[in-house]
Amino acid sequence: MAAAPTKTFYLETFGCQMNVHDSEKVIGTLEQQGYSQVQSEEAADLILYNTCSIRDKAEQKVFNRLNDTKKLLKQGKKFGVLGCVAQQEGEKIFERAPYVSLVSGSASYRKLPEMLVQLEAGDRRVTGLDDKATDETFVTEFTARSNKHRGYITIVEGCDKFCAYCVVPYTRGRERSRTSTSVLHEARQMADAGFTEIQLLGQNVNSYRDPEAKLSFAELLAAVGEVAGIRRVRFTTSHPRDFTPEIVQAIDAVPTLCDHVHLPVQSGSSHVLGLMAREYTREWYLERISWIKAAKRDISMTTDIIVGFPGETAQDFEDTITMLAEVKYDAVFAFKYSQRPNTPAIHMADSIAEEEKSVRLQVLLERQRALQKEHYGRHVGQVLEVMVEGQLNARGQITGRTSQNKTLNFTTTQMISPALGSYQQVRVTDSFPNSLVGEALLP
Repeated sequence: MAAAPTKTFYLETFGCQMNVHDSEKVIGTLEQQGYSQVQSEEAADLILYNTCSIRDKAEQKVFNRLNDTKKLLKQGKKFGVLGCVAQQEGEKIFERAPYVSLVSGSASYRKLPEMLVQLEAGDRRVTGLDDKATDETFVTEFTARSNKHRGYITIVEGCDKFCAYCVVPYTRGRERSRTSTSVLHEARQMADAGFTEIQLLGQNVNSYRDPEAKLSFAELLAAVGEVAGIRRVRFTTSHPRDFTPEIVQAIDAVPTLCDHVHLPVQSGSSHVLGLMAREYTREWYLERISWIKAAKRDISMTTDIIVGFPGETAQDFEDTITMLAEVKYDAVFAFKYSQRPNTPAIHMADSIAEEEKSVRLQVLLERQRALQKEHYGRHVGQVLEVMVEGQLNARGQITGRTSQNKTLNFTTTQMISPALGSYQQVRVTDSFPNSLVGEALLP
């Protein structure tokens, strides 16, 4: 009897780590349904794009990609749009890109098997646009982990903050948390499967509210960090409004919790923060930073910043620039403001010219680069533990990542290169604005 023909799919992911983890769920489900993943659109029967709508460029990139690949329709291929753009635009995607056959938001991935049956039966417009508030968004029976050593666990979905510029409450829905029992169960399963690093995810991960009322976010962090076999626990992204001293105390008390906090400030100006509806001031944010700086451990701090928000004056921008030196961030992810559908800011006059936004962004990035060169230099001479992430590069170096989430490229005198996912003690010998260089210590 001839074997059944293999069904193939190509999946490309845009956006944040939550989208990356969502794609792992999609891949696992597709494979369970008899599909095999391929590495090019040309080789695939089903072409999927898991989308992000945080910034205009991310959204436009998806539609540009769809336009570029629609020529493959002649080969009988089918297209699907998943994720935030799918949830935001819904069936309007069929009007904008009529060759798309599947539109599904993240809350509907558990129904992918049913949607695939509809696609295979010849349906031209299959949708999965469930209520974004469903708790079932956490439940996906099959997950294909893309990394054998580091894995994600989503503990919070959605957002209740309604910042003026942000689409997340409209694409991911309101905040809902997973039970601490289920989080710890998955953490133990991952440890038993050989994972040594876990990253807890949420649009506002520290807004976690245990439906069982057993553990606070800080207590959950500590509990995951104490799971046997887990060597590192990370969490992202935190919101300043829900950042507490107990989180810092947990990092100090539990060695497996990584000494890194990503705390988006978005602007260093209280005036702009008010326009953004962030509901905190510069001084309020800096108080949280003071808790981190007072920790026993050297905790690395990173942030997100938007430049050119409507109403941002030259002085407001200068307040953001001075924030960089005051906090001493180890990395800044900065972007120009762009209007997003359905957000309150879309009704604000976007009066700052694109050219001026670009100038401000460049000034900020150059200033931060100079500061990072200084910040990274403090590690020279230290011995840091790294998880090996890549084998020899063109310079004969192995790539690893420190507990502070810094890239450390190092050499070794060992005859056999350390295995991916292993941990190495490395003495730092040099530093650059975005990475460290070192030599592995002999075991």
